Amino acid sequence: MQKNFKHIYMIGIGGISMSAIAEYLAMNNYKVSGSDRTESLITQRLRNKNVNIYIGHDEKKLDETVDLVVYTAAIHNDNPEFIKAKKLGIKMVNRAKFLGMIMEDYKYSVAVAGSHGKTTVTAMISEILLTAQKDPTIFLGGILSSINENFRMGHSDYFVMEACEYCDSFLNFFPKIGVINNVDLDHVDYFKSLEQMEKSFEKFAQNVKDDGVVIINASYENVIGSQQKKVVTFGNKNADWRVENLIFDENQCAKFSAVSNDLRIDEIKLKVPGHFNVLNSLAAISAACELQIDEKYIRNALENFHGAQRRFEFKGIFHDAKIFDDYAHHPNEIKETISAVEKMLYNNLWCVFQPHTYTRTKMFLDDFAKVLCNAGNVILADIYAAREKNIYGISSKDLANKIKEFGGNAIYFDSFDEIANYLQDKISENDLVITIGAGDVYKVGEKLLQIKC
Repeated sequence: MQKNFKHIYMIGIGGISMSAIAEYLAMNNYKVSGSDRTESLITQRLRNKNVNIYIGHDEKKLDETVDLVVYTAAIHNDNPEFIKAKKLGIKMVNRAKFLGMIMEDYKYSVAVAGSHGKTTVTAMISEILLTAQKDPTIFLGGILSSINENFRMGHSDYFVMEACEYCDSFLNFFPKIGVINNVDLDHVDYFKSLEQMEKSFEKFAQNVKDDGVVIINASYENVIGSQQKKVVTFGNKNADWRVENLIFDENQCAKFSAVSNDLRIDEIKLKVPGHFNVLNSLAAISAACELQIDEKYIRNALENFHGAQRRFEFKGIFHDAKIFDDYAHHPNEIKETISAVEKMLYNNLWCVFQPHTYTRTKMFLDDFAKVLCNAGNVILADIYAAREKNIYGISSKDLANKIKEFGGNAIYFDSFDEIANYLQDKISENDLVITIGAGDVYKVGEKLLQIKC
């Protein structure tokens, strides 16, 4: 597919998915360069791998030596580099379509979709294939702790990737196995209704190869409608894959048996907490069994799976209090996270939440407030804008007021330093602190851990 190109320029190269593509191309001996708005750990890592990075979007960085431009969904036609590429007649392709072209080179391709949990499910499947020594190529929307990377170049026919629904990106993928973890209204700057979103997930299922498999949470089976291909369900008691003998330890990590009509995998012990991770592991087990992976590798991989970074990640101890960080940024995700936290042992709970995007905050303001009413002492940071401008007249102060209106406890600070200083004086022995959000709120916990007690 990409064999006709020599110099590939990537607009928005610092994104988690774009950076993985850049690494893939660099390791396949393409000349790769690109730009991003800001410097980051990702852009620094790419430089160390001989990728030429420019900070800021400047049309002068593009010339006739570039024969392909790859760009993200966040790049619009008023971007100066986008305009220059059009002017020069350079072939252009968006990130998702290019990633779909890469996928076509692999016989056993797995694409994991879902409103929630797709990073963790992708990471679990990746861990299983690594344990089984299948040498997979991996494209992940987060950092897999065991390899400390979001990308791995394999040399086999196995390919695993996270398939994001934003802007219908996942409709560019035609996998052998398509996983749908759940379907919940999100990305409301693009999806205007749950019905629109469900139709997109149905199309994703239809894109699975005719001889492939659609794996779906049984609670959402109606979303995909009737399929001509094989469908495997997981989750509830009537699903093809279900759970028996489920118990949780004091850290809310589960032990259970995964059961289907043909196979039973007993004594699975997870090291990642929460009931939602039981469902995530069932999705991964379903995919692994369709790939004919032996149950001993499945069990070993899940028992040694320590998660993807920023997914209910333990960060350290401060003033004898545990600090966690979680990527949850949708009300239902936060509800699941808080539900797991509530069952842990602690004196006081301190929840630092950074809303992600103005559209999501405005659309789900009441839902966020109702969920956070059950989150102990809530501390709010400014909304993380991501790709948006605040044309909606919404702020974290509005959320703080709404939480108080519903009887909760919330306080707002306009900087991470202020939040860290506040917590430093408030945290006591056996407390639990959790930072929540898809932006950079994790820095609060890191600031605390850098303070000398």
